[in-house]
Amino acid sequence: MRTLYKDRYVELSDDQLSIRAYYFPWGTKHIPYSSIRSISRFEMTALRGKLRIWGSGTLTYWANLDPGRPKKDVGFVIDTGRRVKTLLTPDDADAVAELLTQRSGVEVGTSDSFPFV
Repeated sequence: MRTLYKDRYVELSDDQLSIRAYYFPWGTKHIPYSSIRSISRFEMTALRGKLRIWGSGTLTYWANLDPGRPKKDVGFVIDTGRRVKTLLTPDDADAVAELLTQRSGVEVGTSDSFPFV
């Protein structure tokens, strides 16, 4: 399995997206590209995920541990058809968007309706 992108918490390989520190206390979530239904890119603000270091305030979205999230401006919501959607904040948002589109076959959309997390 070849690594295509890797930062401290996000890794994209040939066949899946892996998100470190997703489950308590340090479990990794693995998402096969074939299970991705939609990907939404959004601009983060204080009320739209920027201050959420880990977890969720609504249980609609779940953010992995990322102490650097307050310094980031872009996030992604990965929908796999489950009740809780994954909030992802990679270090290089453009590279991840391109790789996710290539590997999953799902175009990255934009969203202005991202709720409070």
